[in-house]
Amino acid sequence: MNPSQGTELKSVLVQITVQRGNNMRGSKTESLLSFVRAEFSDTVLGESQRIDALVDEVVHYNFTCSFECSEFAYTLDDVAHKPVLLTVIEVLPKEKKQKEEKTAIVGQAVVDLLPLLQGQCSLSSSLLLYPTSGSLAETASQDESIKPTLDVTICVCEPLLSDIQIANSNLLKVTVETAYSVPEVWNQVSGNPSSYVAALQVPLTAAKEQVLMFSNGVLKVGGEREPFPRPKKWPLGPLQASGAQFIPDSIIESSEMEYGDLTSAEDREFRAEAECNRLRVCWDTERRCFIDAGGAACLAGKIVECRLWPVEIMRSTQAGAAKGGKAGKEKPGEDETQISFHGVAYVDMAPLLYPGVKCIRGAYRLYPFYESDLLIKAKRNISSLRESIRAPATHTRGRVPSSVGSCKVAQSKVFEAQKGGKDAKESPKKGKPAQADSVTEVEPQVNVEGQMYADSKSYIIIEIALEKPLVPKRPPEELAKRVMELIPPRPPLPRRPAGADRAVQEYQAQVANVVTQILDQYQQLFGAAFALGAKLLDPSAQEQCKRQILGELNYSGKYFAFKEQLKYSVVRIVREKMLRTEAFTDPAQLQAFLSQLYVFLVDQMHVTLNKTLSVDAQETQPQPLLDCAQLRHFAREAQMNQDHKLAAQYYQERVARDRSNPDHWFDYGTYHMLVADFLKAEECFHQAVSIYQAHLPSLLMCGILAEMNGRYEDAETFFEGATCVDTKSVVAWTLFGLFYQAQEKSIQAEMAFLEATKQLRAAVFCSPRSQPESGRDEEKNEETTETTKNETGDHPCIAIMGNTENAEVGSHSSQDSDAGKETTDPEPAGAPHKTAPIRNRTSIYMETVQFLLENGASQMAQRALAQELLCPERSPSSFYHLALARLQLLKGEYRSAEASLRQALTGGFENPDVWATYGHLHFLTEDHSQAQKCYERTLDFVTDASDTHLIYLRLGSIYLQQGQFEKAKMTYLRACKSSPSCLTWLGLGIACYRLGDMTEAEVALTEANTLNNGNPDVWAYLSLVCLQTSRKLEAEQSYKYAIKLNLKNESLLQEIKELQIHVGFGNPCF
Repeated sequence: MNPSQGTELKSVLVQITVQRGNNMRGSKTESLLSFVRAEFSDTVLGESQRIDALVDEVVHYNFTCSFECSEFAYTLDDVAHKPVLLTVIEVLPKEKKQKEEKTAIVGQAVVDLLPLLQGQCSLSSSLLLYPTSGSLAETASQDESIKPTLDVTICVCEPLLSDIQIANSNLLKVTVETAYSVPEVWNQVSGNPSSYVAALQVPLTAAKEQVLMFSNGVLKVGGEREPFPRPKKWPLGPLQASGAQFIPDSIIESSEMEYGDLTSAEDREFRAEAECNRLRVCWDTERRCFIDAGGAACLAGKIVECRLWPVEIMRSTQAGAAKGGKAGKEKPGEDETQISFHGVAYVDMAPLLYPGVKCIRGAYRLYPFYESDLLIKAKRNISSLRESIRAPATHTRGRVPSSVGSCKVAQSKVFEAQKGGKDAKESPKKGKPAQADSVTEVEPQVNVEGQMYADSKSYIIIEIALEKPLVPKRPPEELAKRVMELIPPRPPLPRRPAGADRAVQEYQAQVANVVTQILDQYQQLFGAAFALGAKLLDPSAQEQCKRQILGELNYSGKYFAFKEQLKYSVVRIVREKMLRTEAFTDPAQLQAFLSQLYVFLVDQMHVTLNKTLSVDAQETQPQPLLDCAQLRHFAREAQMNQDHKLAAQYYQERVARDRSNPDHWFDYGTYHMLVADFLKAEECFHQAVSIYQAHLPSLLMCGILAEMNGRYEDAETFFEGATCVDTKSVVAWTLFGLFYQAQEKSIQAEMAFLEATKQLRAAVFCSPRSQPESGRDEEKNEETTETTKNETGDHPCIAIMGNTENAEVGSHSSQDSDAGKETTDPEPAGAPHKTAPIRNRTSIYMETVQFLLENGASQMAQRALAQELLCPERSPSSFYHLALARLQLLKGEYRSAEASLRQALTGGFENPDVWATYGHLHFLTEDHSQAQKCYERTLDFVTDASDTHLIYLRLGSIYLQQGQFEKAKMTYLRACKSSPSCLTWLGLGIACYRLGDMTEAEVALTEANTLNNGNPDVWAYLSLVCLQTSRKLEAEQSYKYAIKLNLKNESLLQEIKELQIHVGFGNPCF
C-alpha cells in the first residue's frame, strides 16, 4: 500500500463551546461583568456576550465558536501543537470623563486538542483558569483552595482521522530542554534585549518539511539544579497568565538511559558540575508534529540516509524593538536584528530505528556552525535556521496583529504569520543591511563566536519522542508463539516402568487388591469384636477367627478367585523377572527354581503388606551410585582426553536418567558441537527448547545453527526470543548484534551492542568483587556434589595419605579441601541455566567468546573476536589473546596458538589461565618437559586457574612417565580432593603401586573401579596388586576383565604376564 493513500484530510468543523465559569472573581467584590474570548493560532475565533453575575456564582456564558480543520485552513499539525486559548476579560466600570471603557484580563485557560487526533469526536473538561500576574484573582486564588474553572466542550461532527489514518500516522514530540555551560559572555549586561533560538527541520509529509523553532529561551545563572519533574511549555510566547503556558500532564523527568554525546563517567562528572553551577538557557518547550503515513516513511528513510540531524542554536540581538509589540507598524530600518553565536548540535536519530524505541533523550555537544561540517555530517548544505528566519521577516510586515498579539502572546515557532523582529536572518555584528530585511548571508570564514561553545564545553539536552515506534518490536508473546511453531513444546511423559519392574509392580498391585478384599470380609464377620471399647481377643479366639475366615473364603470360592487373580502377574514375574520361558527337564532345577520364586513372591507380598497396613511406611528408592553432576564431570573429562566414545556414553546416560531436564540435552548438544556433528547438536538443542521454551543457552545455540544453515528468519526469531527471555543477558544481546551485523543491518546491530554494553555495565556495577582471571567458579561448584564430599574429605584413602603431604602442596591444600566440601543440589528440570559471573575489565565480545568457546561455536567465536579487535577505544588485551589461543587450539592450529599465547603473556604474566593453556599446548605437541614447567607454574599462583582438573591429570601423567611417583601421588591426591573421577583415583593408585604401598594402591584402584568399572587399566593394576599380595582368585578375575575390556597398553600387559610367570598364578591359561 502506498503510504500516502488514505491520508487526504476532509474539511471538518471543530466546535468549541464554553458553557459556564465557576468560582469567578474580578476587581469588584460583589459582582463581575465579563466575557470570554476564544483564540486559535493567533486568530480570534469569537467573543461571548457580556454576562453580569455575582462573585463566586456560576457564570453561564453558553458561548460557541468554531474553526475549520482542513488542508487549506488549519491543518492537523496545527491541531497537534496549538491549543485553544480562552481568555476571561472583565469589563471595568467607567470613571468620570472616561470616553472608552476599560477591560482587565481575569485569567486564561488552554484547551489541548490532541484527543481529536486520536479518534475522539467529543471531549468535555473543566479547565483551570490561571489568573494573570498581579491581579486580584491571583490573590484570591492563593488565599482560598477553590480555584476558578471553565467548563468547556470540544466536538466534531465526524472524526478528523479514520482508523486507517490513525494506524498509519504518527505523532512526533520534540522537546528542547536546557543548554548548559553556555558562553559566559552571555551573562554580561547589554543595552539591547537578546533572544535565544533553537531550530530543527523534520518532515511532516512525504513532500513537506517543517522547521521547528524554539525562540523563548530564558538565560539563567548557575547556583542550583533545574528541578525534576518540571512541566513542559507550549510553543507559545509569554502569556498574560503564566500558568497557562504549561502543557497539561506533560512533564520533564530525569532519565537514566540517555543516548547523546556525554555518557561516559568523566562526562557525567562534568555534567553534574555544569548543571548546578554554570550559565544556562532554558526552553523546556515541547513541539508536537503530526506526521502522516508518508511523513513517517520519509522520516525513517531520511534517518537511514543520514543518522545525524542538526539542531541549530543562536543568540539574536535586537538593535531597535518596536514599541508595544505591534509587528505591523515598524518602519524599514527601525527593527535591526543582529544574530550571533551560531552553533549546532548533531543529534543521532538512528536509535529511533531500533525496534520498539519511541523516545531518545540525551545531552549533545554544541559545535560552531560551518556549512562544510553540515554537509559532511548531516548531508545538508543549507542552514534551516537562516532559511526559516527569512520567511517571517518578509511576510509579516503590514499584517494586522491578532488578538493573541494584543494580549502580548508571541508564537515561539516560525509560522508564516510571525513577527519579523523576533526571528530575523543572521547578519554580522557590525555593518548595515543591504536588503529590505536586516540580514546578510555572508558567513565568516572563522566562526569566532560559535567557537565559544566548544571552549565552554556547551551542550544541549533534547528529547525526541514518537507516539508509535518507527520499527515495531515483536511482543514477547508473538516471539514465544513463533518459537513454539518452530519447536513445538513436548511435555515430559510420566515415568512408566517396563519389563521386570512393571511385572513386579503389577504383582504388588494384585496383592494389595486381594488384601483389601480380605480385610472387607474380615470386617463383615468380626466387626463387632473390633468396635471401640471392645476387649482384646485372646490367642485361642484369634486362631478360631483365622479358621473361620479361611473356611468362609473356601466355601464362597473367593480363595480360588484370588489364586486366579494372582496367576497372571506371577507368570509375568517368571518370564520377565526370572527370565524363564522354557519348561524344566531336571526336577532338581525345577525345585530350586520354585523355592527361589516362592521366596521372592513372599518378600514382595511383605513389602506390599507393609505399604498397605503400615501408616508410617515410606517407600525408599535406592539412590544411583553416580548423580547427573558427576556424569557431566566424567563426560567432560573424557571429552578433554579425546575419548569421545566414553564421553558420549556418559552424556547418553545422563539424558536417560532424566529426559525432561533441558540442561542434559543442552550438554549433549554441546558435545556434538565440539565433534562437529551439527545435525545431532541441533536436534539436542531443539529437544531442550521443546522441554523448556525459555531455556536461554539452547535458544542461542539454535539461533547460531540456524544462521549457519542459512535459515536467517528462524535465527532472528531465536535470538530475539532469547533477549526477551532474559533481557539482562549480555551474551544474548551480543549474539543478536553479531547476527544483525552479518545481515548488514547496522542500526539494529548497533542497538543490540548498546544494550549489551548497558547490561554489562550494570552487571559489573552490581556484582561483588570478582577475580579477573577466574570466571568459571560456578561451573566448578556445579560439578561438585554431596557424593563428592563423601568420596574425598572423609575417604579412608585420603585420610591415610593425607599425613604424607609436605610443603609441595603449599597453599593449594586448603583451597582444594575447601573446594571438595562444596556441594550443589541437582538442577531441577526447566530451571534457568547458570551463566558465568561477569568479570571486571572485560567487554561484551569477550563475555560472548567465553560462552561460544565453551559450547563449540568456533565460527561465531571468531566473529566476536574480530569485533573485539576492531574496538577503537582499547587495544587487544591478554584475555583477547588467550581466547584466540583457545580457539586456535580447538582448530588444531598449534603454531598460531603459541604466538597468541606469547602475546597473552606480555599483558597477563600472572594470569594462571594463560600458563595453563600454554601447558596444554606443549602437552598436545608432546613437549612434556615444557608442559610440566607451565603446569607447575600455574599451580604455584595464589589464584587457581579456571580448570585445575585437567592440569592435575596431565601433570600427574607426566610425573608417572618420568618416574617421579611421589610428586605424581601428591598431584593426583589434590585432584581426588577437588574433583574426583576414575582417572584421578587410577593415577593415585598407579603412583602408590609404584611406590610399593599396596594397601593405598588397592583402596585408590577400588574407588576408580567404583566410578567406572569399564576401564581396562583399572582392572590391570588391580590384577598387579592382587598378584603382589598373593590373591590368586582376585588376580585371575581382574586379569580376565582387563582382557575382556580390550586392554591396549602393551607394556602394562607385558608387565602383568611377567609377574604372573614369576608368582606362578593369575592367568587362567596356566
